[in-house]
Amino acid sequence: MDIFLQPGEWFVGDATLRLRTMLGSCVAITLWHPKRQVGAMCHFLLGERRRIARGGEELDGRYGDEALALMVQGLRRERVPAAECEAKIFGGGNMFPSRTAKGGAHPIGMQNGHAAREMLAGMGIPVRREHLFGDGHRQVIFDIASGSVWVRQIPPSVS
Repeated sequence: MDIFLQPGEWFVGDATLRLRTMLGSCVAITLWHPKRQVGAMCHFLLGERRRIARGGEELDGRYGDEALALMVQGLRRERVPAAECEAKIFGGGNMFPSRTAKGGAHPIGMQNGHAAREMLAGMGIPVRREHLFGDGHRQVIFDIASGSVWVRQIPPSVS
């Protein structure tokens, strides 16, 4: 069965599932446990909140750090330690390559990709593969049974 993740969503499942998403400047992280054939994927919009979360506020999958925390919690419920998983990172594309960022700042997609790398390194989760940056959007399919991820990058249309 296929499950399609919208921006801000995350999912943890078993080998009977394939997870799909479409990314622009957003980033998807997949976590996969090879022996248990359990995996997780998120689709986040920003690396972190720009404001401090209020006490009692729920975690929000739109932010990478919180999406990763939600995936780790979901894996824990399946008795899968996140540190035993391998990660893959996708996305961070530049959707408007003809525009330049103000003040020389990195485009949001690049910021998201770097944030994903830093978060995973901070948790000690090895990144096995990544397909980041460049121009355009990506279609991503994660097969939890095999841990394989297929990605197709589509350049922005020229108008």
